[in-house]
Amino acid sequence: MPFKPPERAFCPKCNQAVYAAEERIGAGKKWHKQCFKCGMCNKGLDSTTVAEHEGLVYCKGCHGKKFGPKGYGFGAGAGALSMETGSQFGNKESEMSNRPTEAVIGTKSGPGPHCPRCLRTVYDAERAIGLNDAWHKSCCNCKECHKSLDASTLSRHEVEIYCKGCYAKHFGPHGYGVGTLAK
Repeated sequence: MPFKPPERAFCPKCNQAVYAAEERIGAGKKWHKQCFKCGMCNKGLDSTTVAEHEGLVYCKGCHGKKFGPKGYGFGAGAGALSMETGSQFGNKESEMSNRPTEAVIGTKSGPGPHCPRCLRTVYDAERAIGLNDAWHKSCCNCKECHKSLDASTLSRHEVEIYCKGCYAKHFGPHGYGVGTLAK
C-alpha cells in the first residue's frame, strides 16, 4: 500500500493551508489562529466563545446583537437590556429590529379574558381579586378620582367602576330634598 499524505485543510478566511501546529477548529472548519476572529469586532475566538452563522464566525455577543431576538424580556440581567445593534463594528442590518412593530395599547392582545378598561389580556398573576370579571390590579381604580378599589368598595355603572363617593355624586339621586332627613 503506497503512502498517502493527509489532505490539507485550507483556512476559510485567507484560503491558505492550515498546519496542525497553528490550527483552531470552529464552525466545522480549520482556521489559522490569527484568522479565527469575530466577523464584526475582530476579537480573537476560541471553542467556548465562537458562534457560527452561514459559514461566518462571531463572538457570542456580536452574534446575539446581529441575529438574536431584540427587546424587553430577552436575555438576563442589565447587560441584555441594551438597544445596541453593533453598528460601531460595521453591522448595517439586523435580522430583527429592536423597535416594536405595532402598538398594543387599546387593542385586544392574546387569548383569555380582557380588561374592560385597557382591553389587554388579564393573566392570573395581575388579576384583581374578588371581582367577577377580569380587571388588571393597576386598572382597578375609580374612573373619576383614581382611588384604588376592591370588591367591597366599588360601584358599577355600565362597564366602568367608581368609588362609592364618585358614584353617588354622578349617578345617585339629585334634586331638592335629596340628602336631607325628612321631618
